[in-house]
Amino acid sequence: MNWRVHIEPFTRPLFFAVSRLTRGMTLGVRVVARDQAGRIMLVRHTYLEGWWLPGGGVDRGETVQDAAVRELREETGLIASGPPRLLSVHSNHRFFPNDHVLVFAVDAFAVGARTSHGEISNAEWFAPDALPEA
Repeated sequence: MNWRVHIEPFTRPLFFAVSRLTRGMTLGVRVVARDQAGRIMLVRHTYLEGWWLPGGGVDRGETVQDAAVRELREETGLIASGPPRLLSVHSNHRFFPNDHVLVFAVDAFAVGARTSHGEISNAEWFAPDALPEA
């Protein structure tokens, strides 16, 4: 198990405390990418337990669509062939009262190389009826 998994529970509260002081709201994206067989792409972070939809924070000056496309490519190597389609918007008050997450769908893409540096340990396709344990 990576050392980041053990450190993250302690650094995450500090990150959210700084976020509360410096930002009125945080905004993130997640991407549901499906291949032609209907499988869903999930990623495993080096600093969190379990499997997640690819995604992350929206950078200052970046659109949510651009963030979804960027995060998908960085974490999985999938390069969206068209604009992502908005599926849902969520308030994520569990960690931060003003955190919001937008979930997008990407069904057409080319396959390239992952560009995340040390953040993602694994990216795999899973059938919807055979999702991995958390």
